[in-house]
Amino acid sequence: MQKLLDMLKRHEGVRHYVYDDHLGYATIGVGRCVEKNVGLGLSHDEIEYLLQNDVNRCIEELDSNFTWYRNLCEARRDAMINLCFNLGLPRLKKFVKALAAMEAGNYQEAAVEFLDSRWAKQVGTRALEVTHMIRSGEYV
Repeated sequence: MQKLLDMLKRHEGVRHYVYDDHLGYATIGVGRCVEKNVGLGLSHDEIEYLLQNDVNRCIEELDSNFTWYRNLCEARRDAMINLCFNLGLPRLKKFVKALAAMEAGNYQEAAVEFLDSRWAKQVGTRALEVTHMIRSGEYV
């Protein structure tokens, strides 16, 4: 099996980002066509695998960058994971006032700061749900 996998990688190439194959179809990985109505796309299991990996990455990033993160209740931790997932850590770190309020346990102020942003305007009800979780410590 390993010889086959190595051969396929050599023939198809290994791409970490979407690219157009020789026929112009969106492709990723080792020749996985993800073009609608042409390719395989992703299976449910593959989507779940990618999501779990991304959530695990967010948890690791939050835990290693914010000492207060692990002391949050579950709903507030999940709100922070949601923010990190959506924004990415570099953009999340730009919310200096909101993060300082989180660290201080001033969740009302943190929610206000997150809501007073271009992000909140862009994501609409997502921002309302996430900031409710931050403010109240409860899921919507």
